[in-house]
Amino acid sequence: MAKAAAHTLSSPLLSDKATGLALTPVSSETEARLDRYVALLLEWQIKTNLVAPSTLPNLWTRHVSDSLQLLSLVPSAKTWVDLGSGGGFPGVVLACALAETPGANVHLVERNAKKAAFLREAVRVTSASATVHLAGIGDIVDRIGSRVDCVTARALAPLHQLVGFAEPFVSSGAKALFLKGQDVEAELTEATKYWNIQPRLHSSRTGGHGWIVELDRIERRNPSAITHGDRA
Repeated sequence: MAKAAAHTLSSPLLSDKATGLALTPVSSETEARLDRYVALLLEWQIKTNLVAPSTLPNLWTRHVSDSLQLLSLVPSAKTWVDLGSGGGFPGVVLACALAETPGANVHLVERNAKKAAFLREAVRVTSASATVHLAGIGDIVDRIGSRVDCVTARALAPLHQLVGFAEPFVSSGAKALFLKGQDVEAELTEATKYWNIQPRLHSSRTGGHGWIVELDRIERRNPSAITHGDRA
């Protein structure tokens, strides 16, 4: 059944892959890892909802290349934390691209056991540079002993919550990169009610209405107004 699904999607996926990799070129070694990852995702997607089914024909542009573009914003980053990794975007994609970089590692944080199992298998079949943490976000700060260069999240939570999740890492010197959609301005307005931030917005290379919110400084606007119950 998995093979049949992959075969059905092979033609549009091949075209979409060419489009995606033209936007975010990678080495042949990274491309091979990403091919294995995409094949695994399509196999697991039949039983576990990892991405919206409507996005499958555009898997490379909507998800893979959308993730790869983060690398150009922090080219020297080696230690990443991906919050709520889910189906592996952007975390597994980044880990595939960083597999040949000495000392690189992507911490994949996921509290759903089935998705964490998928992430572990994805890391195994791709030989990606990643560590899977079956944990809630509030528990992960103390687990990661090394300095973090960049913290990411995609389709996880509203921006004001993401800022709270990322604050411990950013306060220790990390940069935050959050992939957001067309409502980014409204989310930024809400976030600034709780946080002093100076965001930089980058338009997504993959088109549509996507944006990347870049933060390298986060301060609580009113500590008494911040609740930590969202750190699930």
